[in-house]
Amino acid sequence: MPPSNKPYATSIERAFAIMEMLDGTRRGWNISEISRRLKIPKSSAHVIVLTLERLGYLKREPASRRYKLGLKICSLGRGMMNDLVLPEVALPHMRWLVEQTRLTSHLAVIEKGHVVFIQKTDGPGMIKFDTYVGKRADVHCTGLGKALLAYSNELTLRDCLSVESFTKYTDATITSPAGFRQELGRVKHKGYSIDDEEEELGVRCVAVPVFNSPGELIAALSVTGTTAQISADAFDKLAKPLKEASARISKALKVL
Repeated sequence: MPPSNKPYATSIERAFAIMEMLDGTRRGWNISEISRRLKIPKSSAHVIVLTLERLGYLKREPASRRYKLGLKICSLGRGMMNDLVLPEVALPHMRWLVEQTRLTSHLAVIEKGHVVFIQKTDGPGMIKFDTYVGKRADVHCTGLGKALLAYSNELTLRDCLSVESFTKYTDATITSPAGFRQELGRVKHKGYSIDDEEEELGVRCVAVPVFNSPGELIAALSVTGTTAQISADAFDKLAKPLKEASARISKALKVL
């Protein structure tokens, strides 16, 4: 990064300027060099650099007192990169899943309390569903939503459960937050979730979580069909290829 022509005004601007500057060097820079090149007062540069070091975003070379980017900085973009590559990486494994089950497959993430579809593979035959990449759905009545919330952190879960009741779409819809929390417990016990005509009459869904290599939840994977295609006693059977496809996606992400 070239030296700036004007001083950086705020601490946030200065912190990002320092990280961008260090991103462009292998040798690293000491505090005096950072201060001089970015026109930041040395005392301010010292405080910001030590703060970033304490948080793990910078590391110091003991012998030279130069600073470089820390490994934690890599984690900032990991979620975004997963979002960018995940649909493409998942597609061949979703196609395999469709071949195994003869059902439509969806991949989704959770965003601001809603399910967001990021990939879809249609099943064979005449039956098609009006879902599409980018479509949003409720979490409480979908298999994908249940799989995502069951393995989300407690803060995300509490935020989604902070309502008096959920929208009722059919007689099977779980509308009570307490009842929904119990349902999520069953999801974690079985390792998969179901939507048994809870969002739309005549439609069933089975879903499983998808994890990255550190074991963090990144998405949910499902198969969807009509009640004629998915009988009430077929959930366990469908969970097996779903879990296999999920594991294949996780493994494919690991080698990127």
